[in-house]
Amino acid sequence: MLKITQRSTRLQQGRPRWSRRELLTAGGAGLLGLSAPGLLRAKRIAQPTDGKAKSVIFLFLFGGPSQFETFDMKPDAPQEIRGPFRPTGSRTPGLVISEHLPRLASISDKYTVVRTMTHDFNDHSGGGHYIQTGHRWQIPVGGGFSATPEDWPSVGSVREYLARNDSAAPPELPSYAVVPNWLGRLQASGQYRRPGQYAGWLGLPYNPLTTKVDKRDSDDNPYWRDCTDTELSFQIEGLAPEVPLAALQRRTSLLDELETARGQLAERDGGGYDEFRERALALITSDRARNALDIRREKESTRDRYGRHLFGQSCLMARRLVQAGVTFVTVHYDCVDGYSWDSHRNSDDVKKSLLPTFDQGCSALLEDLEQRGLLDETLVVAIGEMGRTPKANATWGRNHWSTLFPALLAGAGVARGGLYGSSDRLGAQVKEHPVTPEDLAATLYWAMGVDPRRLTLPDSLGRPIPINSGEPLTAIFS
Repeated sequence: MLKITQRSTRLQQGRPRWSRRELLTAGGAGLLGLSAPGLLRAKRIAQPTDGKAKSVIFLFLFGGPSQFETFDMKPDAPQEIRGPFRPTGSRTPGLVISEHLPRLASISDKYTVVRTMTHDFNDHSGGGHYIQTGHRWQIPVGGGFSATPEDWPSVGSVREYLARNDSAAPPELPSYAVVPNWLGRLQASGQYRRPGQYAGWLGLPYNPLTTKVDKRDSDDNPYWRDCTDTELSFQIEGLAPEVPLAALQRRTSLLDELETARGQLAERDGGGYDEFRERALALITSDRARNALDIRREKESTRDRYGRHLFGQSCLMARRLVQAGVTFVTVHYDCVDGYSWDSHRNSDDVKKSLLPTFDQGCSALLEDLEQRGLLDETLVVAIGEMGRTPKANATWGRNHWSTLFPALLAGAGVARGGLYGSSDRLGAQVKEHPVTPEDLAATLYWAMGVDPRRLTLPDSLGRPIPINSGEPLTAIFS
């Protein structure tokens, strides 16, 4: 864990508590990249809804899990389409779920499956941006891999913005966190810093608190193997395990490290840098933050229940962060070896590693939240950025297919044992009730109590920008 060897009275107090007048003055001076009308508008548009979610845990299965091997199997389709896996019984009538998701099948009465996610950005980076922001990426399909300062802000970054500009006293912990790594960090080739997880044009200060967990070597995949406590330190990204506070205060390189850690997305004014540095230093001197990030405080039995693999322990970390007060936590299950969920090749990884670890981590999270009385106020979403082709390739893998893929939603009033939408008999097209990334983002905002149709945020010039054009799936809430 990150340890601080000395303390500073100023830093112990965290970020200064600005009055509303001081905040507006700072905004008007450009320190936050906002105008005073922009700040007032941000407060005014955050109209309440009937949503019950005090927090969101977003399990992002990057690479594109197959609908045929997860929640929309087609056992009556021809062999070249239905695949090698068999369905298993669940508690939800009509839900045909994979035999390799037995834990989730046994608790299907706790969640709703949306079977009809769809979009036409058949690309990992663009699809990832679309799913996490509710907006198409400005770069054409196949035209890029990495995040840019022009990207749309993630739903988590918007949540961060609203939380910090809607209260006189900014919270001790950030509203938005990403675990265990930024998307792309452990990938074997390219080390692309994938778009969609950041604040984009909203500004560097609204990027997530991000942890980091390394792999052992270039061929290692910690997401599906048992990890040691040393590996699972969940360090704050960009900072060494032990740093004397006095050294932190005098190291001019700290901003450079943090800027690099955030993907060099900070082509903003200097005030954004100062605020970001202050926020980082406040975090690392916060007992609450350090305690939340110390997964060793959990019972051994609880950790075993989630699975000692990186995905399971990251799900557990998400629960810990939500308990500590973080309101939006994204858990990345990344495409470490170049394929993983991007299963172009045979289904062995899907069968032996991906589905079992997802099954264990996700089911443990839902049960744990419910047992702690947190599921009624925590929205859990599990989704990839695309699905897979109906017809398998020669090696019994499947290629990209963004036209149809599933999502799991639970908690915060989501109907238990629900199904939304249906696909055709070959699992290729939406039959009824298509759901776009815009609709998914609208659902997240609505669930968090924000009316997506009235949500506008100011750009760097103070101009109001509508954030969402979708329709929330209120039909899936009971």
